[in-house]
Amino acid sequence: MAPIGFIGLGIMGTPMALNLLKAGHTLWVYGRRPETMTPLTAAGATACTSPTEVARHSDIIIVTVSDTPDVEQVIFGESGIIHGARVGAIVIDMSTISPTATQAFATRLHAMGVEMLDAPVSGGDVGAINATLSIMVGGQPEVFEQVKPLFEIMGKNIVYIGGHGAGQVAKACNQIVVAITMQAVAEALTFARKNETDPARVRAALMGGFAGSKILEVHGQRMLDHDFKPGFKARLHQKDLNNVLQTARELGLALPATALSMQNLNALVGRGEGDLDSSAVVTLVERIEGIVS
Repeated sequence: MAPIGFIGLGIMGTPMALNLLKAGHTLWVYGRRPETMTPLTAAGATACTSPTEVARHSDIIIVTVSDTPDVEQVIFGESGIIHGARVGAIVIDMSTISPTATQAFATRLHAMGVEMLDAPVSGGDVGAINATLSIMVGGQPEVFEQVKPLFEIMGKNIVYIGGHGAGQVAKACNQIVVAITMQAVAEALTFARKNETDPARVRAALMGGFAGSKILEVHGQRMLDHDFKPGFKARLHQKDLNNVLQTARELGLALPATALSMQNLNALVGRGEGDLDSSAVVTLVERIEGIVS
């Protein structure tokens, strides 16, 4: 098995890396906060002091960090991957970032003899832990086929979308649907409560009909319970929609419902609640309607 590097050990990255270790792979890992590496080293991974060191030991380097500038720093920064990567190495970026920037990063890496795939994921921390993530992949098809067995360890629904950046486009589409549907669920449950109708029973009824969805199932329950322990933080969802709307501006594309969802996430983050799960947008709807839990 080829040695694998893993950079970015947060809510998603840690369980994804652990699943690779459980499958028997040798891992070299790096996290900006040293304590994030502890669960991995306890499971048999080797801790590194920089992305450069990770790359020196790895044929395949997986990156899962927060935003476009973070990915650029990890790959091209002063202690970045590129200073240790071998010719023929593969960088797999499983972060959610700008499609345009992804294309530029892939071009720069290719000129240095390093291939890149963009492979953002959906499924939250539960999907990462259970290895049931949906993985959307952009890049060269032959590179995708080479590393597909690794994706199959971390996820269940693995789809090759197209060229560089296509995986990020697919993830942007995912975030649009999630954000707008979450707003719809928040409004529907609040509507039920204002009509003095049990929102839990309304949700149960909707789950068996055409309105049923994963968002209604998972986030609808979070909203009912007011359990906003993050599976996916609101500030990260805000970041993703910012990337969507920035790309839409570049294309001259109007996305009015997405823009509204972005404003609600802005409000949530502005209240200092950006580290809550993004389903906490329901609290904004409740406050408008005078419902205080």
